[in-house]
Amino acid sequence: MNNGLGLRRPTDTSVERWAWAAVVANTVIILTGGLVRLTGSGLGCPTWPKCTDESFVPHRELGAHGVIEFGNRLLTYVLIVVVVATLVAVWRWSGTSRSLRRLAVLIALGVPFQGVIGGITVLTDLNPWIVSLHLLLSLILVAASVLLVVRVRGAATQTVPPRAAALVLATYAVLWVVVYLGTIVTGSGPHAGDDNAPRNGLDPAFMSHVHAWVVYGLVLLTLAVCFVLRRTPLARLAVWLLVAELAQGVIGFVQYFTDLPIALVATHLVGAAVLIAVGTRLLVEVLSSRTEAEVSATRREASSIR
Repeated sequence: MNNGLGLRRPTDTSVERWAWAAVVANTVIILTGGLVRLTGSGLGCPTWPKCTDESFVPHRELGAHGVIEFGNRLLTYVLIVVVVATLVAVWRWSGTSRSLRRLAVLIALGVPFQGVIGGITVLTDLNPWIVSLHLLLSLILVAASVLLVVRVRGAATQTVPPRAAALVLATYAVLWVVVYLGTIVTGSGPHAGDDNAPRNGLDPAFMSHVHAWVVYGLVLLTLAVCFVLRRTPLARLAVWLLVAELAQGVIGFVQYFTDLPIALVATHLVGAAVLIAVGTRLLVEVLSSRTEAEVSATRREASSIR
């Protein structure tokens, strides 16, 4: 943690870079965790916190699955280093605040807690409901890291229409519902992480259709957001969210009709992180903005003082 890393005397740029590093690291761990499941390596290390009852590292009998699962566990320590460095940068930054420090602490604490949830998934033989929680917590950490980026950078105060905040908030809520339903679909499908791992017992075809219908609703809401924000500086961000949703939808449909190839499912996982990241940024930017009515009221007040 030397000054070359921007931790001794953090600048605005170095703190923002560490916040971005937290976003990227939390996204990468989603990808690698997904690859553990997709390669059937979820129980490559059959226990936790050790890999086996006798050793913290995998032995030869565990084969490639043990190496893959253990490699993902090691990456958790890399993530811990990143979030701790982010915490140090935020804590020492001259522009910091109590709320920023709290946010950085929550992100840092979230990673070891995520490791515990990962351990519980192994100890419960990859129970699909626990696996869902494992992914959702990672996505929450992505959202929190994006919030940290925006807060460090400083959200520009824009002027938005009166109902923009409520509409974006509703869209964001439905986005999380879509993501959660996606984990339920996964929990009913073939990629269990191990041949003997339990499934949630739901019909994958039916749950896929439920998931798809909620996605349609999300796209319609996002189209409404794009329309409401069309004459504001936030219009481009709304369009990016729509583009990400459409791309994610195409991937979802293709993987469904091609029997869930590993590459597409892994891309779909990263796409979920991208959606949460873009949606979180849009929400924070809109909530940091003022409505047209508030701007008019401020102008009237200023005129009356004069």
